[in-house]
Amino acid sequence: MFPGPDALPEVLRPLVREPNDTQKSNSLPVQEVRHDALVDCAVYAEGLRLPGQLSYAAALNKVREIEMLGHESFVWVGLREPDTHQMQEVADIFGLHPLAVEDAVCAHQRPKLERYDDTLFLVLKTVNYVPHESVVAARQIVETGEIMIFVGADFVVTVRHGEHGGLSAVRKRMEADSQQMRLGPYAVMHAIADDVVDHYLEVSALVEADIDSIEEVAFAPGRKLDVEPIYLLKREVVELRRCVNPLSGAFHRMQIENKDLISKEVRRYLRDVADHQSEAADHINSYDDMLNSLIQAALARVGMQQNSDMRKISAWAGIVAVPTMIAGIYGMNFEFMPELKWHWSYPVVVGIMATSCLVLYFSFRKVDWL
Repeated sequence: MFPGPDALPEVLRPLVREPNDTQKSNSLPVQEVRHDALVDCAVYAEGLRLPGQLSYAAALNKVREIEMLGHESFVWVGLREPDTHQMQEVADIFGLHPLAVEDAVCAHQRPKLERYDDTLFLVLKTVNYVPHESVVAARQIVETGEIMIFVGADFVVTVRHGEHGGLSAVRKRMEADSQQMRLGPYAVMHAIADDVVDHYLEVSALVEADIDSIEEVAFAPGRKLDVEPIYLLKREVVELRRCVNPLSGAFHRMQIENKDLISKEVRRYLRDVADHQSEAADHINSYDDMLNSLIQAALARVGMQQNSDMRKISAWAGIVAVPTMIAGIYGMNFEFMPELKWHWSYPVVVGIMATSCLVLYFSFRKVDWL
C-alpha cells in the first residue's frame, strides 16, 4: 500500500495534485499504455514514493512538475525482457541512446559501463545457484541472467533478462529507507549493484562447497574419480568469472570518470560494492586454480592407473610366454628332438611349465606388478 496525499508530509502533499495550466503546457503527451514487459513505474519525491500507477510519460511529467516546485524527484521504471517496440517507447520518452537500447533488447552482453552524454548505462550479470543432490548428478550448477540500468538525472530504467534476479525486494528495501532513496537515481543503481554483488558472494560460497566435495573424492584412497564433474565445475567457474571480473573496470570508471554525475556520498557506497566485487573475484580466481589442480591430480591418477594396468598385462604376458614357448618348441615337426621317446617326458615338461609360471607369478607379486 502506498501513502495517499493526506498521509504524506505536508511539503509533499501539493506534489500529487493535478498540474496547473502552465505546467501542463510543458508536459509530454501522456499515453496510458501498459505492456507485459512493464513491472513497475513509480515517481519518488524527497525519498518517498508517490501514490498512483502512471505511464512513462505521465511519470516524467510528474517529475518535472515536482522539480518546478523546487523538490528533488525521479522516476523508476522496471521492465522485464521487453521487445524492440516496448523498449523503443521508453527510449523515446527518456531519450536513451539507440546503441544502448539495442543492447538492452538483445541481451547477452558483457558486464560494462558506458556513458551517453549525461546518461550512464550499466550492464550487470546476475547469477543463481541451481540446487542439486551431488555434483556428479548435476547438469548445471550456476545459471545467469542480466540487468541493464539506464541512469539519468531524474530517471532510472532497469531492464531484466532471465528467470531470476528480480528487483522487487530491492525496490521495497529502498522504499523503506527514505534517506537512501533521497540520494537520487544513482542510489538506486548502487542498491541494485549491491544486491547483485551480494549474490556473487553467496553463489561463490556454495560453489566452494561443491569443490570441497570433489576434493574429498579426488584425494580419498581407493575411490574412483570421474573427471566429468570437475570439468562441469570448471565450466561453471569460468561462467562466474565472466560475470564478475569485468565489473572491476566498471566500478573503477564510476569512481574516476563520472564524478560530475555521481555524488560523493553515493560514490562512497559504490566503493563498498567494489570491495565486495573484488572479494568475489578473488574467490572465483582461487576456485579456478583449485580446479586446475584437481584436473591435474585426476589426470595423474588416471595415468598411474594406466601404468598399473600395463604392468599387470605385461606380467601376465610374461607368465603365459613360458608355456607358450615350450609348447611351441615341442610342437615343431622334427624327428630328432630330446626326450621324445622317454616315458616321463610329458609330465616333466608340464612340471617345468608350471614351476616356471609359479616362479614368475610370485616374482611379479613381490615387485607389486600383480
